Amino acid sequence: CARLGAIHSVVFGGFAAHNLALRIDDAQPKLLIMADAGMRGGKAIAYKPLVDAALAEAKSPPPHVLIVSRGIDRDLQRLAGRDLDYAELRKTYADAEVPVAWLESNEPSYILYTSGTTGKPKGVQRDVGGHLVALALSMRAIFDVGPGQTMFSTSDVGWAVGHSYNIYAPLIAGATSLLYEGLPVSPDAGIWWQLCEKYRVRTMFSSPTAIRVLKKHDAAFLRKYDLSELKYLFLAGEPLDEPTAKWISAGLGKPVIDNYWQTETGWPALCLHPGFDLKPIKFGSPGLANFGYRYRVINETTGLDCAPNEKGVLVAVPPLPPGCMTTIWRDDARFLQSYFSHFKELLYSSLDWAIRDEDGYTYILGRTDDVINVAGHRLGTREIEESVSSFASVAEAAVIGVKDELKGQVPIVFATLKAAVADAANKRDAASGM
Repeated sequence: CARLGAIHSVVFGGFAAHNLALRIDDAQPKLLIMADAGMRGGKAIAYKPLVDAALAEAKSPPPHVLIVSRGIDRDLQRLAGRDLDYAELRKTYADAEVPVAWLESNEPSYILYTSGTTGKPKGVQRDVGGHLVALALSMRAIFDVGPGQTMFSTSDVGWAVGHSYNIYAPLIAGATSLLYEGLPVSPDAGIWWQLCEKYRVRTMFSSPTAIRVLKKHDAAFLRKYDLSELKYLFLAGEPLDEPTAKWISAGLGKPVIDNYWQTETGWPALCLHPGFDLKPIKFGSPGLANFGYRYRVINETTGLDCAPNEKGVLVAVPPLPPGCMTTIWRDDARFLQSYFSHFKELLYSSLDWAIRDEDGYTYILGRTDDVINVAGHRLGTREIEESVSSFASVAEAAVIGVKDELKGQVPIVFATLKAAVADAANKRDAASGM
């Protein structure tokens, strides 16, 4: 698509038909490209029924669907006149020479949808030139990956990390991108590290949730393979709790680099720079403002800067640097309303709570709407989750607020125990006849 100058919008394969239909109607594509199926934990997920249902619901369906068959869905049925077979078209056009489309740097490159508070997804629009400049810089200064080296990003291509660091950034850097379709524990909890050994991965990029999944399993998997080529593990996508960061860092014996960004930013906004000048790592913090960002932590009511270690809203002083979204697809007014209308000053609101310590390191506390009001006390869900996760027997934890007649709300914790602890508890229950 980039070579043709065509705007693309990749949608995560796990969305329901209704969610796909909403995105189709907003993007109004001329063509929908789909695989016949995907694999998840050894199970085939057929996409055709999902796509057919979405197109039936959509008000602006594309005239054609290009189907790339992987030979997984043996029951695939094509709709005559609408569905096109990639394999047949390739036979006809494989030798065709199509010139590169040269675009002005601010032209849109792709649309990536993120959830909106109104229920209507927001189409984050990325430009051509700025995005590529940011990614090229990040591969050198942040991820420390260059020509001939290998990067392994575990993200789905339908998410922002997948766009930036599965596809575009490694290609720009002349590096190899390792793509893996499957779960981090299938066939066992060592599969990722086996791949790192086999393909001599230099830098790996994943999410805290994935590491918490691995945390439920035997830590011996972390030491089973030769990871001498692996220099860094980067984690992003959600706040990284300190217990998980310490667990994976100790298990691998590698630097674990937290970094903070959003679909809207397209690349790390808060981070450290191993390829340039690696500052001390502070577990629980994604670090310092990246190149081009001027971040502040301000009081949600007064708009004044918070004192060190005082909780506030993380905002950025415009203009935003290259790589960030340029607008919301077909909706400039919503772009301004969603991100720049929260304070008297013209500031980009991340809609995230944060604190900044005396050294300038920022700590993300969660979304501004992830707050539980207990008897007048506003509690952030992340603080509670991190406290629960600090117990050695806990693999991961999540907190929600529920209504309480006395206190207004009370927090409820859902915790998952590590596999060995859970097995021991089950055996005790069985022995006691419970």
